[in-house]
Amino acid sequence: MIRINLLPHREERRKAQRKHLAILAGMVAVLGIAIVVLVHGVIAGYIAVQTERNEFLKKENARLDKEIDEIKKLKEEIAALLARKQVIERLQSDRAQSVNLLDQLVRQVPDGVYLKTVKQTGLRVNLVGYAQSSARVSTLMRNIASSPYLESPDLVEIKAGIVNNKRVAEFTMNMSLKRQQTEDAARGGAPAAAAKKG
Repeated sequence: MIRINLLPHREERRKAQRKHLAILAGMVAVLGIAIVVLVHGVIAGYIAVQTERNEFLKKENARLDKEIDEIKKLKEEIAALLARKQVIERLQSDRAQSVNLLDQLVRQVPDGVYLKTVKQTGLRVNLVGYAQSSARVSTLMRNIASSPYLESPDLVEIKAGIVNNKRVAEFTMNMSLKRQQTEDAARGGAPAAAAKKG
């Protein structure tokens, strides 16, 4: 019988298998490292893009904040200008009040009524006077109510008195001046009303 020793052959086969396994392990490790590097690169790219977007958004937000501040300042300036305009219009409409008041008192006070004091506080006017009768006071109130510049006559007090040995009715009355619109406000109001209708 011939005896063959297979031990060296088996040892070589095991070495070949180990070598093959080491090569496969190395290839898998290289492939794994390549995948990790690739995924890391992709994620880093996404992060870079998102960072750029965030920076862009921050810059745009800062720009918009500046614009909002400018708009607020403009609104405040517009409000201040409108307030000044209203004050000027009010002063312009009020400057003729004293003239209108005196003119209307001359026109609306009937015969037999004498005014002792006339006191104006803003749009409110206080009258103190004498009348030959309470009917004359009623006539004065009706005249005031129908006046284009006066309104809201309110009789505070009426009492009998004697002036120069004559019986008179002493009265105290309040009334209001109607606020008159300036020509510019009247012109400005007409288009606004037309726009609302349209």
